[in-house]
Amino acid sequence: MGDMTLLTISDVSRQSGLSEPTLRYYEEVGLIGPIDRDASSGHRRYTDRDLDDAYILGCLRGMGVGIEDMRTYRANRALGNAAAGDQRDLLLRHATRVEQEIDTLRVHLDYLQFKAALWDARERGDAADEAAASLRIEALAPKLQRVLR
Repeated sequence: MGDMTLLTISDVSRQSGLSEPTLRYYEEVGLIGPIDRDASSGHRRYTDRDLDDAYILGCLRGMGVGIEDMRTYRANRALGNAAAGDQRDLLLRHATRVEQEIDTLRVHLDYLQFKAALWDARERGDAADEAAASLRIEALAPKLQRVLR
């Protein structure tokens, strides 16, 4: 193996964005590791590969991917090209969920901006702008009801 960098849990936490308790938990449930221990201290010593795994899990977690899908992702990754289709489908399922979240956030943003414009027009005493903002809010109502369900 040659010179392999061994990292502490705090190194991996800092570089992956996962807290130390989360790293321990992910090892416990088999998402990363098993992690080697220092012979004298018993402290975890992570390899570059472990860091790579932790970084990927941190990305997936940040995107709202749950533990079971992370487990599937890891298993598919180990299978390589044989599981490429399953891996693609798992990622696209989450991409669809994120697209829906973006659509919802866009409606929320429009609502807040239209309401702010309404109050801005009221502050300025501009009846025409106030009427225009009211119409935009009314037009948004069906989308708003859809995303608030």
